[in-house]
Amino acid sequence: MPASAPIPAAAGAPVLAGRAVTVVGGARSGLAVARLLAGRGARVFLSERGPATDGLPEALTAAGVAFEFGGHTARALDADMAVVSPGVPSTAPLVVQLARQGVAVVSEIEAASWFCAAPIVAITGTNGKTTTTSLAAYLFRRASESEASADGGGYRPRRVVVAGNIGYPFADYAADMTAADLAVLEVSSFQLDHIDRFRPRVGVLLNITPDHLDRYGGDFRRYAAAKFRIADNMGPGDALVFNADDEIVAEFAALAAARRGLTALGLSLGAEVPAGAFVRDGALVLRLPSQPDEVLMPVADLALRGRHNLYNSLAAAVAARVLEVRSDVVRESLATFEGVPHRLESVREFEGVRYVNDSKATNVNAVWYALESFEHEKVVLIAGGRDKGNDYATLRPLVREKARAVVALGESAEKVMRELGASAPAAESAGSMEDAIRRARRLARPGDIVLLSPACASFDMFDNYEDRGDTFKRLVLNL
Repeated sequence: MPASAPIPAAAGAPVLAGRAVTVVGGARSGLAVARLLAGRGARVFLSERGPATDGLPEALTAAGVAFEFGGHTARALDADMAVVSPGVPSTAPLVVQLARQGVAVVSEIEAASWFCAAPIVAITGTNGKTTTTSLAAYLFRRASESEASADGGGYRPRRVVVAGNIGYPFADYAADMTAADLAVLEVSSFQLDHIDRFRPRVGVLLNITPDHLDRYGGDFRRYAAAKFRIADNMGPGDALVFNADDEIVAEFAALAAARRGLTALGLSLGAEVPAGAFVRDGALVLRLPSQPDEVLMPVADLALRGRHNLYNSLAAAVAARVLEVRSDVVRESLATFEGVPHRLESVREFEGVRYVNDSKATNVNAVWYALESFEHEKVVLIAGGRDKGNDYATLRPLVREKARAVVALGESAEKVMRELGASAPAAESAGSMEDAIRRARRLARPGDIVLLSPACASFDMFDNYEDRGDTFKRLVLNL
């Protein structure tokens, strides 16, 4: 794991020397930000409700951080500032009490951003964040490699860091980044809940559909408001790349541009936008301010397939061009990007059936996109897990059209069966992932797709969506 270097804070960072800071949550981001702030002279106390994981107490001790595990005590309330890990909801009693005491509560990405001298590209939305973040980083890295190659060895390649809701926490990298580097961050609503100064040079807002409503009291407006915070501190000189085909997002982007003076760049698959990118005559077209329209490349040449990936590709292309990546690099990168694990990841073909791991589809809308991406094949859908308050019934039209069968799994199996079972020719419940694959194998026909696309969180049976996807892949490869 990268270490935070003790270099001076970026301009505008708060003075932390001697201040008492409580870090709430002991997962990776909690450890990272505790190390970062302790290195700035803060008196850091980490409070974790659960038990200590292997090696964490030793790592905290080495960093000079005091800690407690197994519950929150009154000591956690003795703070000038608190940093909340993404996994800790704003409604947690400790967070509520800290706020009542007038303690400033911020997120890990907020605290990390104070010490980052590099420009930030921040990507959020309900679906597509990980793919777009990975694709954008790939574009920027290819651009840096191209510059270094053209320079004959005298050019130091730009360091492109990918962090946030993907990979390592931002706090692991922020302090040793320079103005010549670039931070590409996947940012969740949980991380945006507690920002104060966080300011991306380029913000990307892909879409907003109901998700994590259990975290937001069932209120979609609260969830959307958290996503919209990505532009809270953006202004002139910054660019907001947004989905112009999403009515809620488009309305917000127009307001943000008017109020904050930022540049709004829309993405559309159905219309030509005033500025941004769109599809015309089967090709990606860029329309950037003060530049003529540029036909970038045919849609057919994109490495990523599916309507949802068209938005992701457009978003990455616009973000790259805003930061002056050459068009030829953008084209080559969009044509060669290989995708990300656990997102429509082809595992193997067995007995004429293709098995696809889409474990990262943790909400209904992501499953919609997954089903929509299969134009001709019939699908045996494995769905279910820990329910997040979503309405599976919205999938019925696509299940009727695409599904050979539904296999329901996990805590929400009964609900999945009730809301989707009648829409497919066959539906069964499974007691484990192994059982689900066995049933899907029996139900599938040659030429079909067995698709793990759960629409749910994984925590009922697995550590995370990666663990769920890895289990699916291992069992499929062992068939």
